[in-house]
Amino acid sequence: MTKKVNESIWIETLGCAKNEVDSQKLHFRAQGLGYESAKTIKDASMVVINTCAFIEAARAESISVILDALEDKAKEAKIVVTGCMAERYRQELTDALPEVDLIVGFGEEFMHHETSGIEGSSIKISKTRRKGAPSMDLDRSFDLLNLPIGPSNSPFSYLKVAEGCDRKCGFCAIPSFRGKQQSRDFDDLVAEAETLASPEIIVIAQDLASYGRDLYGSARLVELVRELMDKIEWVRLLYLYPSQLNSELIDLIGSSRVNYFDLSLQHVSKTLLRQMRRPGSGSEFLEKIRRIRELYPSAVFRSNFIIGYPGETEDDHDELLEFIEAAQLDWVGFFGYSKEQGTYADSLEGQIPSEVIVDRLAQVSQAQEAITALRRRSHIGRQLEVVVQSKGVGRSYMESPEIDGLIVVPSNLKVGSLQLVKILDCIGLDLVGEPVEVVSDKESGR
Repeated sequence: MTKKVNESIWIETLGCAKNEVDSQKLHFRAQGLGYESAKTIKDASMVVINTCAFIEAARAESISVILDALEDKAKEAKIVVTGCMAERYRQELTDALPEVDLIVGFGEEFMHHETSGIEGSSIKISKTRRKGAPSMDLDRSFDLLNLPIGPSNSPFSYLKVAEGCDRKCGFCAIPSFRGKQQSRDFDDLVAEAETLASPEIIVIAQDLASYGRDLYGSARLVELVRELMDKIEWVRLLYLYPSQLNSELIDLIGSSRVNYFDLSLQHVSKTLLRQMRRPGSGSEFLEKIRRIRELYPSAVFRSNFIIGYPGETEDDHDELLEFIEAAQLDWVGFFGYSKEQGTYADSLEGQIPSEVIVDRLAQVSQAQEAITALRRRSHIGRQLEVVVQSKGVGRSYMESPEIDGLIVVPSNLKVGSLQLVKILDCIGLDLVGEPVEVVSDKESGR
């Protein structure tokens, strides 16, 4: 393949960590085709916006970023919109944003390249190209899920083990545009984790605990994580359904160096959970959390809750407030319900007024902020293993990157190293630590 010259790429990523993985793969592929990494958006010959479409707020942010990019990019630069919003609303975006050069969904190649040596037929999708825009062929053989991601320059890296989801949660439209679960090959994942060469690997998927069921006939997450733990210092798991958190998985996480439980609860009212098409109840969740803490007292918990789902009563809301107080979770994300076209909840009666949702969000957020602050202060005096994230910034097993707090450390500590630190203070939700000894001085990219 002939590499290109004098071309540069800038990628803006919106949404979750799974989108971040896709962007890293696109960037690594661009480098292989000869694109350089642009220092700013104005320096790029191609600007790629990897969009999110999970809820209305995410879609609004995606549109805002696209409009900003159209203003900020160089005059001759091409702009490409991809990701979830492009997959789900291709035609709507095409009609609304004629200035965009190309709108492409998943599994569509869009980067310029010499066609010799590239397998698979190319097709043109004229309806998603603005009039007069240069021809940009799309290769449908492009496999984003299994595309190489390349080595990481970060102390942490995401490992996406599957795409899509077989569940039918009432509020979620992801299966409608991401499709059914498609797991990646076990050996390929282990090899990729070693290639990433980061002190911390964060294993992610839409339905993580179901990894392997579609490919091997049964879930293989525990087996995969055990293999990774033999090779990687820290292995963190994100997005676990509580109904799939069995004893084997609890023991694997609880006894590891990263005993961090990220549980997708969404609500605690049994009636409302049934409306969400999800199993469980607040009492069941509390019992599971109590049992984990009994076995592993240092375990940390994160979860997410939807506020204002259709039919949510004041009693349901009060039950959630009581759960928050009883569960004493370390980190919680709250989201106002977003009406998603084509989902089960879209047609439900009992839609909650937006002002009620805002009020309920404020109540649960205030309650949880006090709990999180108290739990953070309880760590003063502890010694914790910390990975140095960047100059003066570290994280322990208790903080997942980009969503939780951090630990302030001396600025002379080597980025990517593992340090044992003593926690001296708590400022807001961030801890302050001083080094006790070096655990490992291996840098990211080792």
